[in-house]
Amino acid sequence: MIIAFNVITQYLKNINSFFCSEYSSEHTYRSELQNLIQNFISSDIIIINEPNKIKCGRPDYLFIHNEIELGFIETKDIGKDLANKEYAEQFERYKNGLNNLILTNYLYFELYQNRELKISIQIAEIKDDIISPIENNFIIFEDLINHFIHYKGQSITSPLQLAKLMAGKAKLFAYVIREIFSSDSQTQFLNEQIDGFKEVLLHDIEPAEFADIYAQTIAYGFFIASFHNHNAEHFSRKKAARLIPLTNPFLKKLFSLIEKENLDKRITWVIDSLVTIFLATKIDKIEQQLKNSGSDNDPIIHFYETFLTEYNPELRKSRGVWYTPQPVVNFIIRAVDDILKTDFNLADGLADSGKATFEITIEKKIKPQLEELHRVQILDPATGTGTFLAETIKHIHQTKAQLNQKEWSDYIER
Repeated sequence: MIIAFNVITQYLKNINSFFCSEYSSEHTYRSELQNLIQNFISSDIIIINEPNKIKCGRPDYLFIHNEIELGFIETKDIGKDLANKEYAEQFERYKNGLNNLILTNYLYFELYQNRELKISIQIAEIKDDIISPIENNFIIFEDLINHFIHYKGQSITSPLQLAKLMAGKAKLFAYVIREIFSSDSQTQFLNEQIDGFKEVLLHDIEPAEFADIYAQTIAYGFFIASFHNHNAEHFSRKKAARLIPLTNPFLKKLFSLIEKENLDKRITWVIDSLVTIFLATKIDKIEQQLKNSGSDNDPIIHFYETFLTEYNPELRKSRGVWYTPQPVVNFIIRAVDDILKTDFNLADGLADSGKATFEITIEKKIKPQLEELHRVQILDPATGTGTFLAETIKHIHQTKAQLNQKEWSDYIER
C-alpha cells in the first residue's frame, strides 16, 4: 500500500507540472502513465506505446506477455470527459473488438472486459487548475491494474502468488460492495447477506466492515473449494458451491446464494474473476509447498495468514492472525494434559469427562445456585484458525483409542 501511495503521488506531481505548462498536449503524459503502470506489473510484461494498427483501430498501449496480448489502454487528454460524444464511435469499436480494455484521461480510469464496464476509479481531480489527488482510491487503482493484467490468467504455482491475486480480487470486491451500499440502488441480495452476518457473526456490523469480511470470506471459500476439486480444468461458482464441505454450513449457504444465475451483475464479474484465478492455479503444487513450509496437514487453515497479510496486514495484526507452529501447539496440549494428571489427579487428563458441583452466582442479590459442571472445560478465547481446539480433540481421541465407534460417540455426548 505504501508503494502504491508513493508511486501514484509522484505520478500526479509529474503530470501536474506538465499540466500547468502551456506547451503540454495529450501525448505529453504518455510516458508518465507507462512508468506508473510499470510499477504494478511484472517486469516480463512488455508495454508497447503506439502499437501496429489492428482491425478495430490503434489503441495507445498494448500489453503483451510471452507474445500473448493481455490488454489495451486508450488515453484521452487529461481531464477530458470520457463520455464526450466525439469519442463514442471510437470507444464503441474498441469495446466491441477488444476483450480487455482501459479507457482513461490520466486521472479517471474505466475497465471494460467483454464489452462490459467492470469498474471505474478516479485517482485525482482538477481543482482551480491544479491536479488534486484522491488518495483513498490509490490502492483500488493498483488492484484495477492487477485485475487488468491477469485477465487471461497465468499459471499460479506459489502460495504467495496466489495470495496476492486473491487479495487483489477481494479488495476490488469489497470496494464494489461499499459502492453499492453508498448508492441509492442497493440489492436485496446484499441486504439479505448482511442480515445473515448480523444474525450469525456480528450483530452490529456496519456495511463497510461487512464488505471487508464478506469479500474475504468469498475469496477464501473459493480457495477451500479448489482443494476439493479433482478436475482443475472445470471450476465455476456452481461447482464451488457443491465442493464446500458440509462441515462448514455457514460458508456452504453463502455459496449456494452466489451460484445463482440471476446474481447482481455489479458483483458477478468480480466473483467470476476469482474463479479464473483458480482455473489457472496448480492447487496440488500450492498444497505441497504449504505442507513443506511447516503447515503440517492443514494448509487450508494456515494459508489464511498469508492471504490476510496480502489483503490487509494491519487487519491481520488487529485480529491477531498469527499461526502457532504445530510443534508448539503439540507441546502446550501435552503439557496441559500432564498437569491435569499430576497436579489435579485426573487420570484421563484432557479426556476427563467427570463432573463436580459448583456455586454459580448470577446476580449479587440472588443467592448462589448449585450447578453440576464438567471438571475439565476447554476455552480458547482467541481461537483464530482453531489449531489448539483441533489438536485437543485429536489428543483426546488418542487417549480414548481403546473405545469402539459407539463407545466413542457415547463419550462425546457425555
